[in-house]
Amino acid sequence: MEGIMKQSKLGRRLLLFPTPFQGHQYPMLHLATLLHSKGFSITIIQTPYNPINPTYFPHLTFRSFYNSSLESYSKIPPSDPSTILSVMDDCSEPFQDCLSQILQETGAATDKEPIAALITDPVWKFAGSVAASFNLPRMVLRTGSMSSLLVFSSLPCLREKGYFPPQDHKLNEPLPELPPLKARDLPLEWLHNERLEALVQETKISQGVIGNTFEELEDYSIARVHQILSIPIFPIGPLHKHSPTYDTNYWAQDQTSIGWLNKQAPKSVLYVSFGSVAAMSKTEFLELAWGLLDSMVPFLWVVRPGLIQGSEANNDSLPEGYLEMVGERGHVVKWAPQLEVLSHPSVGGFWTHNGWNSTLESICEGVPMLCQPILSDQNMNARHVSDGWRIGLKLEKGLKREEIARSIRKLMLEEGEEMRNRITALQQKATLCVKEGGSSYISLERLTSYLLSF
Repeated sequence: MEGIMKQSKLGRRLLLFPTPFQGHQYPMLHLATLLHSKGFSITIIQTPYNPINPTYFPHLTFRSFYNSSLESYSKIPPSDPSTILSVMDDCSEPFQDCLSQILQETGAATDKEPIAALITDPVWKFAGSVAASFNLPRMVLRTGSMSSLLVFSSLPCLREKGYFPPQDHKLNEPLPELPPLKARDLPLEWLHNERLEALVQETKISQGVIGNTFEELEDYSIARVHQILSIPIFPIGPLHKHSPTYDTNYWAQDQTSIGWLNKQAPKSVLYVSFGSVAAMSKTEFLELAWGLLDSMVPFLWVVRPGLIQGSEANNDSLPEGYLEMVGERGHVVKWAPQLEVLSHPSVGGFWTHNGWNSTLESICEGVPMLCQPILSDQNMNARHVSDGWRIGLKLEKGLKREEIARSIRKLMLEEGEEMRNRITALQQKATLCVKEGGSSYISLERLTSYLLSF
């Protein structure tokens, strides 16, 4: 599979360079499939860490470069995912060599298929300079929300006004220029603000931003980011609504979850999943377990490996006798087919970490959210869900069993109907925007023409 160039009808090739995290690979692969359907040939450049299985994507070409540290972490992952980010910063030279080889092969080919552009994740802080050294046009895919990119772009201004880094006595103050955010929602990574600044800079020096969002959801943030960065923006999401879903998961999906859901009443089940990276303490995990039990609401809970900091979370991590106490009211799995779960008629709520992929998927399936952000841009996403779009509740008081049980009942039994009506309206907009004449459909046509202009 690797190295065999597959050609398509436009006679132009795009190179895509995702970061090796599932939440970033997932939208990039959907983008690859979407652009392939528009007539481009696609080459994915990847690392030895969490490599994508090419057999799932026969329509794409895959190339890899080597890095010994990433290779070793692929076999034994580090306890702290940020370690991977540090190693990724050392990949400039092997990436440059890989890109040089691809360009040389393209130039030597008899059936030449020019490379139109490189599309990267802006987390790669060297991609812009490497692309410039080859005079190769480069765009970035914003895998997160446009509102969080607006916050990252506004950090210098927020710092001048004393909002950033957040101060304890100002945590509940609203940010006037960034509604509905509060100071407490700003990224806690202020100690690593150099990385956020690099992400903004990589975006700013690109030829444009492709957004996994849609105008009807984030029109204000899209307009503001365009104003600040002064480069073209193409909101073409939700990306997963354009193309088939492929299995990019690192864990086997437990299909028993669907069988269990089939036995539950409509809109009665709370689906609980915190993504592929986020982790919590053992104390928080136990409070979560007791809160679910005390809520008396049916639940499907994903307890994946690594969910508990410093240990491999599994059923043995649950309180003694817990599964017997829960009985048929709950079902615990290691991993679940999330889109299938969220679209199931029995699911009435989603307790989520508010990663952007999960947030978009919940909107697209019309499922109100219970928000428990853990890291990165998740606090900002959660605030938009709870206070902006008003399609969910944010757990503001931490993971305490009484608060958890109360919030679950509020979401599922008391206020769920109002939130469901609001999210159903957004769901309809998400469905229409990718159809002919919709905002994302039109933006995709603009993007295709723009890529062909390079």
